[in-house]
Amino acid sequence: MKISPLAGKPAPLALLVDVPKLVSAYYTNTPDPEFPEQRVAFGTSGHRGCSFEHSFNEAHVLAITQAICAYRSKQGINGPLFLGVDTHALSTPACASALEVLAANGVDVMLAQGDEYTPTPAVSHAILKYNRNRNRNRNRSSGLADGIVVTPSHNPPQDGGFKYNPPNGGAADTDVTGWIETAANQHLRSALKDVKRMPLERALRLATTHRYDYLSTYVNELEQVIDMAAIRSAGIHLGVDPLGGAGVHYWQRIGERYRLNLSVVSEEVDPAFRFMTLDWDGRIRMDPSSSYAMQRLLGMRDRYDIAFACDTDHDRHGIVTKSAGLLPANHYLAVAIDYLFQQRPLWPQAAKVGKTVVSSQIIDRVCARLQRQLYEVPAGFKWFADGLNDGSLGFGGEESAGASFLRHDGAVWTSDKDGLAPALLAAEITARSGRDPGEIYRKLAAGLGDPVSTRVEASATPAQKKMLAALSPQQIQCSDLAGEKIQDILSQAPGNRAAIGGVKVVTASGWFAARPSGTEDIYKIYAESFLGEDHLQRIVQEAQAIVDAALAGSPQSPSGVST
Repeated sequence: MKISPLAGKPAPLALLVDVPKLVSAYYTNTPDPEFPEQRVAFGTSGHRGCSFEHSFNEAHVLAITQAICAYRSKQGINGPLFLGVDTHALSTPACASALEVLAANGVDVMLAQGDEYTPTPAVSHAILKYNRNRNRNRNRSSGLADGIVVTPSHNPPQDGGFKYNPPNGGAADTDVTGWIETAANQHLRSALKDVKRMPLERALRLATTHRYDYLSTYVNELEQVIDMAAIRSAGIHLGVDPLGGAGVHYWQRIGERYRLNLSVVSEEVDPAFRFMTLDWDGRIRMDPSSSYAMQRLLGMRDRYDIAFACDTDHDRHGIVTKSAGLLPANHYLAVAIDYLFQQRPLWPQAAKVGKTVVSSQIIDRVCARLQRQLYEVPAGFKWFADGLNDGSLGFGGEESAGASFLRHDGAVWTSDKDGLAPALLAAEITARSGRDPGEIYRKLAAGLGDPVSTRVEASATPAQKKMLAALSPQQIQCSDLAGEKIQDILSQAPGNRAAIGGVKVVTASGWFAARPSGTEDIYKIYAESFLGEDHLQRIVQEAQAIVDAALAGSPQSPSGVST
């Protein structure tokens, strides 16, 4: 990736979004569904877009919400809907629009008490808590709750996002989002004529609109998943940067509730996110796994025994240690897995470790040492939801710093990503071992190997992207990669046999995966080597040649890799 000269620096005024204009565009710009970029399109975590670009406007939210109401009716889901919202500028108006439609459709809606912002894991936790032990009649969905989270996650301030969580508490699977997407776009094409809606003031007064204390409910049960007593007894000093996100008021409550030595760096909420330092590409992005975005907390790392941050909807974590600074996401996932499966004796003996196909192979080696089965799936945390629910997965994690794991007793905690619990787990690990996760990773790497990794991008036409997504292993015409024999070529994830939307090529000491971007005319190559930087660069170079050869029949060969 080409690093911007502004990366890691405070955002200049010229780059800050004009919030009033952004919100105005949400209401005044009307999307035209004849243009694909203006339609409803669910990615791995919901529909995202920008009101300036006609890709996230009131019409989108009204259409999606009506489609969700129809889906609930079709599936017999008639319990309450838990509605959460983050701190992006477009989230509050989108939440209001959604409530107008939900209320008009007679849905019982659970809004946050005191209009508190709502992290994604708090919504997942609420859905699962409500559904726990409920009797299921012949219609298995009857009486169960589901949810909506209004968030574009760590995306830039001008973006909006809308995500549906079915009764399993996780992000909706592709069959669900595909149905909702189709129905929503039909509403856009018919100028919303079949969308039911009522004024917000009336919706707020209805008996079907309820208040729910997400904050207390989530915080009060944290000790069921994290050893808070150990953290308290050790007296370690914790530093937290909420990055102006939905969990901004959760951290102080956590510190008070469990009497921790916890300092919140800032509780500032600013929809322009002017307090952030710019990410790698010179844009504001609340990504706690990016050292460029995490400059504020990194500058304070020596003040704390362990420090952490979460993204805007608090479903991703970033761990800062004295020994290593910002720990790469894959490094911390390996540490967390190694620790949890040795320190949670009540977990099911057959519980597997969930990872995505582009996560580090050091996780595979940790699993082999622990004698735990690996469950490898395509990108997207939704693939872990059912396994976390039934206890067949003890842990699910992805390379973008999203993870969740079971309670101490082996019951489900959240089935969507949870940034808070993995962050606090870093404190538990430090408290109980006397070493921070960075130090523990060095010991792991000394015994299992220390991989280096990268991600590069190359241009590709829409036709080429489609071809890449449909590549089969038989189209890869080579037997070696960077001097090693190819052991496997995958187009389906080994864990659930679901299509990965590209290919993964594996050798004894490295691998690469090539996948098309869902939003840009590029494809991405993820690569890793256990033999060092030179070997990694050979993998990257040969990976592009392999992909180019596989796409040779396309109208134009991709070119122009950027690192």
